[in-house]
Amino acid sequence: MVIMSSHIRSDQILDCVGLYCPEPVFRTRIKLDTMDIGELLEVISDDPASEEDIKSLIKRIGHELLTIKKEGTTLRFLIRKTK
Repeated sequence: MVIMSSHIRSDQILDCVGLYCPEPVFRTRIKLDTMDIGELLEVISDDPASEEDIKSLIKRIGHELLTIKKEGTTLRFLIRKTK
């Protein structure tokens, strides 16, 4: 497991650094489809479009976006699979 903060740990990590639209969204969807309900996915991306794209995807498919952290040009998303 990887620590996202001092309190939250992800169950899976998806590294999309260097990939651009639509790859981060496609890979996030595929990874979530393989996970169990309640698991946490950390997605790491440096594609500026991924912030809005992943937020939209998570809303559309009904999972929970817990956090988005910006670290320079890198974004880290923490997503809980809810169904």
